Amino acid sequence: MNNPILISGAGPVGLVLALLLYKQGREVEIFEAVKEPAPLGVGINLLPHSVCVLHNLDLESKLDQIAIRTEALHYYNRFGQKIWDEPRGLPAGYDYPQYSIHRGHFQMMLLEEVRHRLGEEHVHMDHSLISWQEENDHISVTFTSASGKPKSVNGCALIAAEGINSSVRKILYPEEGKPIYGGRILWRGTSLADPFLGGKTMFMAGHQDLKFVAYPISGVDNNNKVLLNWIAEKSVPDLHAEVQDWNKQVDTDKFSDAFSDWNFSWVDIPNIIASANKVYEFPLSDRDPLPKWAFGRLTLIGDAAHPMYPIGSNGASQGILDAEKLAIELGKNQSLFDTFSNYENERRPATASIVLSNRKNGPEQVMQLAHERAPEGFINIDQVISRTELEDIAAMYKQTAGFKVDAVNANSSRDF
Repeated sequence: MNNPILISGAGPVGLVLALLLYKQGREVEIFEAVKEPAPLGVGINLLPHSVCVLHNLDLESKLDQIAIRTEALHYYNRFGQKIWDEPRGLPAGYDYPQYSIHRGHFQMMLLEEVRHRLGEEHVHMDHSLISWQEENDHISVTFTSASGKPKSVNGCALIAAEGINSSVRKILYPEEGKPIYGGRILWRGTSLADPFLGGKTMFMAGHQDLKFVAYPISGVDNNNKVLLNWIAEKSVPDLHAEVQDWNKQVDTDKFSDAFSDWNFSWVDIPNIIASANKVYEFPLSDRDPLPKWAFGRLTLIGDAAHPMYPIGSNGASQGILDAEKLAIELGKNQSLFDTFSNYENERRPATASIVLSNRKNGPEQVMQLAHERAPEGFINIDQVISRTELEDIAAMYKQTAGFKVDAVNANSSRDF
């Protein structure tokens, strides 16, 4: 390929793809609409099957500097009574850890690596994609800057990694409209708080209509505090759909009353909310699975292809798996049509299943079952939900999301 591969979007998925392609010796140019990158957002989780990709890019030490290796996941009802717990990452038997990490810090680390490895001249900020035109042997893409000045760039392929509000997806599917509102609002923030449950545990408490999630994204500081990422979620069925925006900052009084008595013996949720640094509000949103991602010399990837509810800690991980598969196919001696077909035939059905499963609460349905069967709490969870049923729910989601221990470890030696 004489022309470079063009990537539109310098979020985590686009940046991981750039690193994978560079490792293959490919020429890559990456374009981002933002003029000055900043570490926005809050926490995300990276599951072991995606961490394998990152470690194979020699990013293990970088991740360990800015993330926590999560070791357990606990589910509770709204009274703080445990429903289910399971090990995660290395303690669960995976060859790779699970990381809890600040999304913005993760993105900035990846951006620094891309600039270092590819060269600053291959990263182009203040470039918003507005159109493209396909020729016999290349694709010509037009970008515009904040000043309105257009610029055309030729490449052998265009990969759209622009997130849930992808401009490429809007052009390909003009009738799709806004993201689909899921009937719930999420408030996300970070707080310095006392460590809980060993300091490397994620917990979820509540049920479908009222839920709180928290996990550390840093180790303890000199005051024995950890930086917690947390999500407060509440059912608001009559809200009109809004644009999903990480920059929409709100006050905690919009939702804190709903959690005012959630002070359990092992964690003080009202205090976590009250000590928040900043809080961001956005509606629970996704999009319906698409019938097709690839069109000629372009294809979609990550949230541009399959935005999903933040359930099951899967969004970022699935985007990284997209990047892995696409890089593998681009590394083969085959036509671009076969490359995109093989990529889409594997990744589109897999991610569509997760989107639909997340709409049914994925593995978090154990909390809903406990609430429906024992709304005032329980003495023994085994009298409410059998251990077999709990195990089956957890195993089924791991199967759907592609991170069963044996399957992940079977691929742990793969390289690119």
